[in-house]
Amino acid sequence: MPEDNIKTVIEALLFVSERPLALERIKEVLGLDTVGIRKKLEELQAEYETANRGMRIIEIAGGFQMITAPALAVFLKKLYKNRRSERLSKPALETLAIIAYKQPLTKLEIGSIRNVNIDGLMQNLLEKGLVRICGRKKAPGRPFVYGTTRQFLEYFGLKSLEELPKIDNFQEALT
Repeated sequence: MPEDNIKTVIEALLFVSERPLALERIKEVLGLDTVGIRKKLEELQAEYETANRGMRIIEIAGGFQMITAPALAVFLKKLYKNRRSERLSKPALETLAIIAYKQPLTKLEIGSIRNVNIDGLMQNLLEKGLVRICGRKKAPGRPFVYGTTRQFLEYFGLKSLEELPKIDNFQEALT
């Protein structure tokens, strides 16, 4: 592939992808090394930023994704003003926080931390793709253990779980 077409192809791949594309996946498609691909992605990111375009390329959830420029949110909200947004409830957010910080956990462990039945909540989070079954615990009954997904990272705009605020920060804020 000619050198000047690489960025064009990467741009098209990101545009049509519904999810962040990992460097490895782009490598499979292009047959190029990941170092060269990352360099082209960084060049594209800079071009979008300096040209003040309506799109941006961000690194998120272990991959790269094309998004609209954050400054344009007010216009996009007007365009989609009648679109119903599905926000997560406070109990769902609390449950996700427990899973994110302490994963993998069983439903019983999560429920005992929250001190409520979480069956419905867990089903909802599974359906939304924010949590997944990671395996089974080596305990009587071999219950499922749950963890977060890549979609969780996307939803909260994180590259990885390491970007979660440290628990110590919360404890300091409470004292």
